[in-house]
Amino acid sequence: MKAVIMAGGFGTRLRPLSNAIPKPMIPMANKPMMEHIVDLLRRHGITDLVTLLHFQPALIENHFRDGSAFGVKMTYVSAVEDYGTVGAVKNAAACLGGPFLVISGDVLTDFDLGAAIAFHRDRNADLTILLTRVENPLQYGVVITEPDGRISRFLEKPTWSEVFSDTVNTGIYVLEPSVLDLIPPRREFDFSKDLFPLMMREGRRLYGYVAEGYWRDVGDLMEYRLAHQDILAGRVLVQIPGRKVEGLDHAIWLDEGSRVDFTAGLRGSVLIGKNTRVEANARITNSVIGDDCVVENGAVITDSVLWNEVTIGPGAALAENVVGRGSEVKARARLFEGALVSDACCIGEGSVVKADVKVWPHKLVEDGAILSASLVWGDRWARSLFGAYGITGLGNVEITPEFAVKLGAAFGATLREHTLVCTSRDPHRTSRLINRAIICGLLSAGVDVHDLRVSPIPVVRYQMGKHGAVAGVHVRRSPFEPALIDIKFFDERGMDLAAGREKGVERLFFREDFRRAKMEDTGRLSFPEYDVEYYEEGILGFINQDAIRARAPKVVIDYAYGSASTIFPHILGKLGCEVIALNAYMDEARIVKTAEEFQQSLKQLCEIVRILGADLGFMLDAGAEKLFLVDDKGDLISDELALAVVALLMARTQPAGTIGVPVTASGVLEELVAPGGFRVARTKIAPRALMETAAQEGVVFVGDAFGGFVFPGFQPAFDAMLATLKILEMLALSDLTMHQAIRHVPQRVMVRHQVPCPWERKGSLMRTLIEATKHEDVELVDGVKVHLGADWAILYPDPDRPVFHILAEARTRARAEQIAEEYRERVQNWLGREGTA
Repeated sequence: MKAVIMAGGFGTRLRPLSNAIPKPMIPMANKPMMEHIVDLLRRHGITDLVTLLHFQPALIENHFRDGSAFGVKMTYVSAVEDYGTVGAVKNAAACLGGPFLVISGDVLTDFDLGAAIAFHRDRNADLTILLTRVENPLQYGVVITEPDGRISRFLEKPTWSEVFSDTVNTGIYVLEPSVLDLIPPRREFDFSKDLFPLMMREGRRLYGYVAEGYWRDVGDLMEYRLAHQDILAGRVLVQIPGRKVEGLDHAIWLDEGSRVDFTAGLRGSVLIGKNTRVEANARITNSVIGDDCVVENGAVITDSVLWNEVTIGPGAALAENVVGRGSEVKARARLFEGALVSDACCIGEGSVVKADVKVWPHKLVEDGAILSASLVWGDRWARSLFGAYGITGLGNVEITPEFAVKLGAAFGATLREHTLVCTSRDPHRTSRLINRAIICGLLSAGVDVHDLRVSPIPVVRYQMGKHGAVAGVHVRRSPFEPALIDIKFFDERGMDLAAGREKGVERLFFREDFRRAKMEDTGRLSFPEYDVEYYEEGILGFINQDAIRARAPKVVIDYAYGSASTIFPHILGKLGCEVIALNAYMDEARIVKTAEEFQQSLKQLCEIVRILGADLGFMLDAGAEKLFLVDDKGDLISDELALAVVALLMARTQPAGTIGVPVTASGVLEELVAPGGFRVARTKIAPRALMETAAQEGVVFVGDAFGGFVFPGFQPAFDAMLATLKILEMLALSDLTMHQAIRHVPQRVMVRHQVPCPWERKGSLMRTLIEATKHEDVELVDGVKVHLGADWAILYPDPDRPVFHILAEARTRARAEQIAEEYRERVQNWLGREGTA
């Protein structure tokens, strides 16, 4: 008798294990599932096999080839379309002659096939279904048979109210060739849905044989792991690869080339594959370890399945997990019950993967991270939610509605019930989606919400105090990455959330320890009127309106399709400015620019200023936080030069005070402002650090050298609209044009480099850098800044990317490039030495 092996399924319910391989090739006790079926058929004398292929057929063909290595003859039939279960068998009719058996290539069974075939022959059946009894029949076809085995009733996947038996179809059949005549060619046709009802209507001899023995449909990830436990416990008769160790009271199988340290503990039943190494003090219980694996010192593995080429680091702990091929679980990482790690993943040192979480192929979970939701699309999961600019991720991929609800609940749990949070967003529809999800999470924690809807970020920050809010959240598309969403959090002063409060939100988010308000205590949602007058009154009261009116400047302003276009034109209209407005309406499709589009917009602004003879050109970013300048000659002003010019104007027109700048800002600033009695305070680079400096007593101006300007007398946060007005005011008071002001700034040249640096190497590189520069004139505000007389270089790790930044400033470009190149080579040499250590 021939046998047909159904091996064309996609294994959808076993994803992500079945992402890269067909379900029959998924390892079961260190050999493909289908290989166990081939073993079963051969044991019963069935050696002429026809395998039906559809999904990734080459992987199956390359493994079994002609079948001779497995003691069988293998023929393959591929279908270009999905013809259904029995339609696929009809497609292989040319390879079949007499009676034949059909069996799935992805079940685990040790049925006595010979007895089933004998039953079929004794009853002179046209088709015999092998049946078994199960506790929960809802996922199977339920069958009732007459005393002689003839099927009298059949129902595919019933509900509990329809269940009439616990006897189910196993998907194994014995057929006479005449049955193939009932099946239409090249049409979708299924055994259960089409063929069986047809045979019963026509009175064909359709029988059911209740088989004795083990059978499990390995239909999902839990069934997959439990099937392994059954193999290890001896509940199913299969051929297990390797040598069974004799003289033990429990079953241990060791395949060739495997080594187990004498201090390691193997408890229960354990299968260890070829060339696998188990190191000292490791503990493995009731688990299957694949070929070419390494289980390092002190690792603990319980009730788990490891595919080939897996490394488990020292002290790592696994419990009821599956780890895919080529993955690494680093030192002291912990996988909770039911967690699954797919192929080629890296679970970082000391990280945690929560229960039932799935990590899809080729993903990185950073050192120390806590992963509590499945990682499907992004390429990594960071150890922290917050970066330098809030929370950033792929819109509706990493930052999903589910993520946002959970984030809102975590943030709400850090606040007292019925305190007030202001929420806002940019005009994009995905920002609206995520904003609403965050609101849901906040309300569930009993926090009240004022949703300001589409608002410029500076306006939201300024209105925090007016509404009595204790915190704020703003959602936007990331300015230069169309696929990214940013979520920014504010405190009661409108400043970015402090690092300590960010950590508090992260702890609750990763622990999923949220406060859930009672129904009568859930938060209240309101939509206050858009109070532009409050911001307008504040900003007009802060500036010198008369100076601007007297100068009556002609300016070109590019609103970049952002929400400032709804507010700022009205303010400018009260100041007597002649304004040429560009892109002065909101457009969700155009609020994000690529780097090329951004440069093209600046170039266009320069040309318009030059052609119209304007006094100044301004471009606001879509959130109205950053400002980019063009002088009266139509020349673009670099961000570093813009900071220096504004600092100069402050020193010439405003009362003396402290100016805050990042440690990376140009060294000319002290030189520019000292004659006016101003002091320069250098801070960390992060926006929060600059805002904290702005909130300190005596600080009158802060700039970040990236287009961000803060005037703390108004609010301690970046505000491009206010910066535009202050620049116009100070130029009027100084009686200078922008081009004239620039000529007062001493020329310095800054050169920037980036050096790739793995995340895990940043700490050691900083240590090496500090040690190497300990005898030099060094400043350690942020990174390592080395003073070289009037010149300097600074090296610091990027907080959000695996790179190291190198900046050098000197009086000439040649000298700046020489300094930057010297330190770049030193960093690369240090990284090279560490990599080979």
